[in-house]
Amino acid sequence: MTDRTMGPALARRVALAAQGFGTARPANVDRGHLARTIARLGLHQIDSVNVLARAHYLPAFSRLGAYDRTLLERAAWGRPGERRLFEYWAHEASLLPLDLQPALRWRMARAERGEAGYRSMRVFAGERRGEAMAILDRLRNEGPMAASDLGSGRPGWWEWSEAKVALEWLFYAGFVTTKTRRNSFERVYDLTERVIPAAILDRPSPSEADAHRALVERSARALGIATKPELRDYFRLGIPETRRAVSELVEEGTLEPIAVPGWPAAFLHREARLPRRIEATALLAPFDPLVWERARAERLFGFRYRIEIYVPAHLRQHGYYVLPFLLGDRLVARVDLKADRATGCLSVKAIHLEPDALDGTREALDGELERMRGWLGLSTIEGPTRVDHEGLDA
Repeated sequence: MTDRTMGPALARRVALAAQGFGTARPANVDRGHLARTIARLGLHQIDSVNVLARAHYLPAFSRLGAYDRTLLERAAWGRPGERRLFEYWAHEASLLPLDLQPALRWRMARAERGEAGYRSMRVFAGERRGEAMAILDRLRNEGPMAASDLGSGRPGWWEWSEAKVALEWLFYAGFVTTKTRRNSFERVYDLTERVIPAAILDRPSPSEADAHRALVERSARALGIATKPELRDYFRLGIPETRRAVSELVEEGTLEPIAVPGWPAAFLHREARLPRRIEATALLAPFDPLVWERARAERLFGFRYRIEIYVPAHLRQHGYYVLPFLLGDRLVARVDLKADRATGCLSVKAIHLEPDALDGTREALDGELERMRGWLGLSTIEGPTRVDHEGLDA
């Protein structure tokens, strides 16, 4: 039970502020700005689609504006002194702050026992373990390798060879991690102890209960206000573990139960800001944590959003790679974009304005598209070829 009620409009502003919106963008983005953004979000999801830009680059752009992408690359895959991030399975494949590595060791331990990961991986925890250990020995003796170095010949995202599956089990189980990425997107693996700083690896491993509590707290901080399923989804945690962690965080005062009309039971992080107004303009990647949980996006913004990459072209409603557009505290449009690198053009395939789009939406969107064009190093903007003023069922 809770005695406190919050209106949906304030809940929306709380969520936006927790995600880093509503403050002025810096004139020049430095390493500190990027580090604070990553710490606030807790992770940047990785995805292979590169029709506009790789997904992990976009959340920082949405919040900070144009920034040097090599700052992120050095933090993720740079020299040991530069590295501030590591890759692991969190929401999905993700870049995470190094200090979260101990809190995810329970997941590595489950994978090592064959209790987590794709079914094809789990055999390497058991009857085919020797094959995986032989690959681990090659990495130890010969240095960092990609799956293609082991003879797969297929560095793609989904078409995994046997060697790739074994490497991914070693990755899931924490034996190896990503040293760097090369060519278009290929992961290069190395022993974890040669990549993750010793100061992180030497930290004691928390119990599973303590780790889940830490991850739920991190989720709550990033979301500001959230339901239990949303707190669980952020790091893809189990239902009973999340339920227990939420109860403990409520008991200690970190989370406060709060009623929002039209919402399931929700929880407010004790450090969440309660802004009276949000000023923001941002194009959001489909994998941005503000919108990746589609039911939450619909509850917060009245915005029904589905990614249509895997939908046949003739059945798509809004386009192939569609970015929601945030203006103030509302999602007011969706834009189908493509970076045509051969011609140096940011191609605007279509703009779909929401029924309640604010006055000035097109002007604000044009400004954000121009900012994105410059950030991506493109010379022109082409389109839109289509502008719709429509409801969701149009």
